[in-house]
Amino acid sequence: MNSMNFINLLNTTREVGRASQLWSRGDCIVVAVSGGPDSIALLHVLHALSQEAEGSFQLICAHINHGFRGKESREEADFVRQIASDLQIPFELGEPDVTSYMIEAGLGLQVAAREKRYEFLHDVASKYQANSIALAHHADDQAETVMFRILRGTSPTGMAGMKLKRKQKKVELIRPFLRIYKTDLLEVCRNSGLDYRIDSSNLSNKYARNAVRLDVLPFLGQYNAQLVQSLNRLAEVAGEEDDYMQHEVQVVYDRIVGQHGAGIVFSVKDYTGLHVALQRRLIKLILNYLPQGKEDMEYTTIERIREQVVQDRSTTWTVDIGGGLRCIREYDTIYVLPDYMGLVKQEYTYQLEEIPARYPIPGTRSQLSVTASASGVLPDLDVWNWRSNDKAVFDADELVYPLIVRSRLPGDVMKVMGLNGSKKVKDIFIDQKIPPSLRTKIPMVTDGAGRILWLPGVRRSALAVVSETTTSMVFMELESDRLSP
Repeated sequence: MNSMNFINLLNTTREVGRASQLWSRGDCIVVAVSGGPDSIALLHVLHALSQEAEGSFQLICAHINHGFRGKESREEADFVRQIASDLQIPFELGEPDVTSYMIEAGLGLQVAAREKRYEFLHDVASKYQANSIALAHHADDQAETVMFRILRGTSPTGMAGMKLKRKQKKVELIRPFLRIYKTDLLEVCRNSGLDYRIDSSNLSNKYARNAVRLDVLPFLGQYNAQLVQSLNRLAEVAGEEDDYMQHEVQVVYDRIVGQHGAGIVFSVKDYTGLHVALQRRLIKLILNYLPQGKEDMEYTTIERIREQVVQDRSTTWTVDIGGGLRCIREYDTIYVLPDYMGLVKQEYTYQLEEIPARYPIPGTRSQLSVTASASGVLPDLDVWNWRSNDKAVFDADELVYPLIVRSRLPGDVMKVMGLNGSKKVKDIFIDQKIPPSLRTKIPMVTDGAGRILWLPGVRRSALAVVSETTTSMVFMELESDRLSP
C-alpha cells in the first residue's frame, strides 16, 4: 500500500478483526491509550468500527500515568481524557507507585512499570467485565521484540514475537495493528488531523528496548534494507510452526502424562521415546500446568530436567528444580511435585485390642481389616484367595497378642517364607521394586512379641503358617486403593 489514509486503515483493521476473530458484537474492549500516534489511531479506528452495525461493541479508554515525567505525564493524561470525552467513551486513569513497587519486588524500572501497567489494564477489564484489552503494538514493535529476544537468547516460541490474540487472565489481549507499520500510522494521523503526544522517554537509549529500536535495528538495517519486514516474516512463520508444535505436545501430554495429587507423573520409557524437541516442550508444558510453574521458565531449567530424565539411568533419584518444585524418579516413573508433597513419614502405632478390627492406614486411602475364624471352624482358603499379596492368613494359636500395626522403623527385618533366616525390610522393598514414595506408606503388622508378620500388599512372613493342625485362623486384608496416595 503506497499511501495510507484513515479509510484504508479502517478497512485493513476490519479485515484483520474478522479474519482473526478479534471481537464480536456486544463485546466490551478496554483500549490501552498512551497518547502516542499508535494508540490514538487505534482508539479512533475502534471507535469508528464500534459504530458500524457489524461492530456494535463498547469501548473503555484506559490510560496509565507512571509519573516518570512530572508535568508532561499529567498533561498527557489530561489530553487522553479529553479525547475519550470527545468520543463519548468512558475513561479510566491509573496512577501506580511504580518506584515503590520496583524496590519492593526487586525489579528494574521498565519491568516494574510494565507489570503495574498490565495489572491496571486487567483491573479495568474486570471492572467493566470486558472481553478483551486492545493494545496498539504495530509491525515495528514486533520487529523490535523479536530482535530483543534474539539478542537475549530465545526459543522458537520467543521468535514468534507477539500474537494478534492471546489469552491472559481470562481476557484476550488483542493487537489489531500488529501487521501495520509505524510510518503508516503516522501518515494516517497527519492526514486525518489526529493530534497525539510524543513520550520523550522513548527517545532515550538508556533503556534496552529503546536501544534496540534506536541503535541496533538501524545499524543492522545497513545490511538488509528490509530488516523490519524480514523480522516480521520470521515472527509469522515461527508463530505458525509454534502453534503446530504446541498442538502436538498437548496431544503427547494427554497421552502419557497423568495427575498425581498436586503433581504430575509420566513414564520414563514414554518420555525417552519422544523427539528431543517434544521432550523439551513437554517439560515446559508440565511446569506451566503446575501452580508453582512459570510461563517463561528458563531453557537451562528445562534442559536440566530433560537431561536428568534421559541420561541418569539410576533407578531412584530426586532433584530440586527450583520454584518450590522437585523432580523424582522411582524406577520407570517420573514425578514432578511441589516440595510439600515430598516423602514425609507419618509415625504411628495401633494396638489391636480386639478382633475383628479395621484401621485406616495414615497417608493413604486404604485400610487394614483383621478378622478371625471361630475355633474349630475353618473356611475354604482357596475360596478366600489368601494367596493374593493384599491378603494374608495366619495360624491364630501361633501368634502372640495383642497384634500391632505400626509405621516402618530403621533396621526392620522379617523372616521370609522360603529363606533360612531373616531379611531387611528395606531390601525386600528394593527386590519388589517398591517406589520410595510408597515405602513410607506401607505399614508393618507385628504380633505382641514384635515379630513382623506381614507387609500389606507386598509380602507375608514365614511365621504362623496355616497347617493341617491349625484349629483357628486370623485373616488380614488390605482394602481400597492398595497404598496409593
